[in-house]
Amino acid sequence: MKTFKDIMIQETLDAMQENKDSIFDNPFRLGSEMFFQTIHEARRLHLEGKYRPTAVDKNLLKTDLGEFAEFDGQHVPLDCPMHEEKDVELNSPKKGGPKKYYVYVKDKDDKIKKVTWGDTTGLKVKLGNKAARKSFAARHKCDTANDKTTARYWACRLPHYAKQLGLSDGGNFFW
Repeated sequence: MKTFKDIMIQETLDAMQENKDSIFDNPFRLGSEMFFQTIHEARRLHLEGKYRPTAVDKNLLKTDLGEFAEFDGQHVPLDCPMHEEKDVELNSPKKGGPKKYYVYVKDKDDKIKKVTWGDTTGLKVKLGNKAARKSFAARHKCDTANDKTTARYWACRLPHYAKQLGLSDGGNFFW
């Protein structure tokens, strides 16, 4: 009996075959279990003669991408670059990332966490509009936002970091 995951992977591979997309460009998040399972299934189907690889896929299917092994007691993907911890500047918001802004902070377990926040649909930050600032602060309960590991904390303190982020009308206030 096929699981929901099996059906999703099969439908994904069918659509990719129809569109002549590379399996490396599958729609699942790079590095996710589904990403690797899709590549694993494409390899299996190719060996059975049921999957026509693109030119890129032919080389990709010769690797171990999509396979896993144990390393230092951890289940790790093969032929996939591993993300290493790097030195980052803590508590210093920056522009970019999947949202408008991001910052690295340490959580309660002393692990580094990346916090992202900010609308990416085209809305503008209205620091110069006093009514908008007041409404934002009330909506987000900025007066109680004290956890640095949340987007709310950093969104509420955006005016303080306005100059650093290239925004005008900032200051030492909650919105």
